[in-house]
Formats: sequence, structure tokens, C-alpha cells
Amino acid sequence: MQRRKFLTVATATAGGTLLAGNAAAADDLPDLPALVRRYVTRALEAGSPSVVCGVIHGGRRHVAGAGEGPGGAAPDGRTVYQLGSIAKTLTATALARAVCAGTTRLDAPLTLPARFPVPHRGPRPITLVDLATHSSGLPSLPPNLAADADPYDPYAHYTLDDLASGLGETTLATEPGSRYAYSNFGVGLLGQALAFDAVDAMLRRRVAEPLGLKDTTTALRPDMAARKAVGHFAGQPVPDWRDRVLSAAGTSMYSTADDMVRFLSAQLRPGRSPLRAAIELTQRPHFTAEDGLRLGLGWHLSPLPGGRTMTWHNGGTGGFSTCAAFSRESGSAVVMMVNTFNEQTATDPRPVDALTFGLLGELTAV
Repeated sequence: MQRRKFLTVATATAGGTLLAGNAAAADDLPDLPALVRRYVTRALEAGSPSVVCGVIHGGRRHVAGAGEGPGGAAPDGRTVYQLGSIAKTLTATALARAVCAGTTRLDAPLTLPARFPVPHRGPRPITLVDLATHSSGLPSLPPNLAADADPYDPYAHYTLDDLASGLGETTLATEPGSRYAYSNFGVGLLGQALAFDAVDAMLRRRVAEPLGLKDTTTALRPDMAARKAVGHFAGQPVPDWRDRVLSAAGTSMYSTADDMVRFLSAQLRPGRSPLRAAIELTQRPHFTAEDGLRLGLGWHLSPLPGGRTMTWHNGGTGGFSTCAAFSRESGSAVVMMVNTFNEQTATDPRPVDALTFGLLGELTAV
């Protein structure tokens, strides 16, 4: 990976254009396996070594994969990929659980141990909801992260001591709560505010375990390693990202399509989930950006035709790209995971995003 590509990859922002898809009448819509297979094929044609796609529609679930997975076999719902920034919605769910339990408030100021100076600008401090809606004014990354970073593993070197120094060097671009600016730094700090130096264990305990997400973790167990796809950048294998400090932003989380379908099922029907109140709180709009984009806690909310809403998040690390989107009104959800870095251009969204939104568009058109 060229070093100048590092910031583009490391800050991989949530973004993408909703595609209308090929609207079809209910009688003309192909069966779910055939529809998913068509989009999986498109992902391979876009340059992904392997792809897994999971769909929920009409009360049915379907997961399909293609390409070369671990051991040369086609990947499936248990194949492990790095999840990237979709994990921010897990961190937001942990925040929502704490709020629902009464142990914190959305408008509580960001509080860290004394040696970690919290930047200020304007009349009020950064709050937890600012961090969860990317409206804190923080930059996308700490100012001292890139200097000594390995472009193949850009967060691995960063320590809590570095974080303390980086916070001291940080200047807020805007007053908290005034403007949307996507920030890995901000969500990483949210995790530290919720569970200082124990973020990964907190996410497992508060979110992954209650929802039955057995393979959604930063700790790659031996059985997961045997099922893990190899990440790629520009056609070449690259190592996984590691991160202990800002991991709440999704920089080192693993997951599978099976786990993400289970997670999306809980989003579609929170009433059947043990985390009902927290999930509902994450999906409620808490900040309005521009062009119809609203922010829940972690989730992005974009308008669909007919007044419906697409709730979504994408993600990426140096060798993986992912996207998840759902519409509660239509009872439809899609997740796509590929083992290559996808890049957004000035005119086109990342292929994984375009395909995810296109597939959801077809499902919500009926």
C-alpha cells in the first residue's frame, strides 16, 4: 500500500449514494436466492476475491457467498471478515444501553481520566451524543496517529500514552453539536468514555453476547482464524488491522454474515430482542446533517421513495469492505462483505455500497 493512501483508508468515511435499483412488481421479483446470487456475481466482477451477502425479506433469510474463501472453498455465512466501521453501531448500542439503564445521559460531557485533556471550543463541552452522531468537531483521526503508522496496520502502534498526547494537540474544527464531520477519533473516544481501557470486553458483554453474535469480536479465536478470509488491497494480500485504543470505531472488529444477519434482524424487530429499548434509541434521529441525511446513534438515516427510511452504515479496513442497510417499513435488510479495499471516487460510491443499496432498493420496491 502506498503511504499516501493511508489516510484515505484509515478514515474510510461513511458515505455512498442510494441507488434506485431495478424496481420490479411483486409478481416479477425473482426468488431470493437468485436475486442475491446476481448481486454476489456483480461484486466479484467489481474485483472482489470473495464476497458474502446476507438478506432478510418477507420473513425469510438467505446468505450466499462466492469466490475463493479460506482453503479455496467458496465463503459462506460463517466466513470471517474484518467488519470495519459497521462496528460503530455496536458502540452506539452500548451507549444506548447505558442511557436506558440510567447510568449516563446522551448529553453527558465526554469525561476521561485526568491525564487525557478533552478539547473544547465554544460555550459547551463535547457530549456523548456528539460523539455518536459525528458532530463533536473532532478531526477524523488523532493528529499524532499517522506520523509513525505502518500503512499496512495503521492503528497497531497507537497507545494510551499516544492518545493522551494526541488529545493535547487536538483542535476542534467546529463547536460541538454544530456540524456533521465523520470521525473515527470521536467514536474511539466514545468507547473509552464508556469503558476505559476495556472497550473490547465491554462490547462483547453489552452487545455481542446478548444478541448472540458469537463471531463478532476483536479477539480472533483459533476456530475463527481457520474460517477467515484474507484481506486484499489492489489485488495483493494485506494483513488485518489491529487496534486497542480506538477499537470502538471498528478498526479491528471481526464478524460474519451470519452474525450480521442476526444483528440486522434485531434492528428490524427490536421488540423480539433483549436490547429493545437500546436499539430503538439508536435508530431515533438525533442530529440532522445535510441533503436529507439524519444521524441516529451510530446509524445513518437516508430517505427512500414513498417516505420510507434506509438505516445504514458501511465500513472498511485496509483489506476489507462492508456495508449493511435496512428498511423497517419494508422488513428488508442487506449486508455485504468483501475481502478487498473498495474506494469511493468523486463520481461513484464504493462498489460494495452501491450493490448493497441497489439490492435493498429492489427489495423495498415490492
